[in-house]
Amino acid sequence: MNTQIVFILLSIMAIGSAVAMLLSKSPVKSILWLILVFFAISGNYFLLNAQFLGIVNLIVYAGAIMVLFLFVVMLMNLNADAEQAKNYRLQFIGVISGGCLLLILLSFLMASKTPQPVLMKVGESGLINKLGLTLFHDYVLPFEISSVLFLSAMVGVVVISKK
Repeated sequence: MNTQIVFILLSIMAIGSAVAMLLSKSPVKSILWLILVFFAISGNYFLLNAQFLGIVNLIVYAGAIMVLFLFVVMLMNLNADAEQAKNYRLQFIGVISGGCLLLILLSFLMASKTPQPVLMKVGESGLINKLGLTLFHDYVLPFEISSVLFLSAMVGVVVISKK
């Protein structure tokens, strides 16, 4: 019962933050709202016993990518005076596309006859130690190949930036 309450609170926080992000006029405030969405989603990952996904979501998305977006937006010179004229054709296409997506989702929901509750499995499937054992036991060679690729990409970036 407690996990259901926490799930509902986290979901309300994620949906509310996403709506506030969309309705925000300032890009900086919009990015801050999106960081709050990522925190709420990470909380739901923890509730699903997927600690690794929750930590990666916090570190990579909320911690690195969104902070990078925030710095880029703060460094850009965003003048409200130089706002371009709105393209009403693109807005019309967006409304039509969104309506089509809404119709597809509604038809999918109408086609499912019996609601099936999601059963949470209790176990070690989302734990970090199980993931680490699988990664380093069954997938050692692909893991090492990807690490060499990442290392060569980093060396390439350093060489290109030195010129």
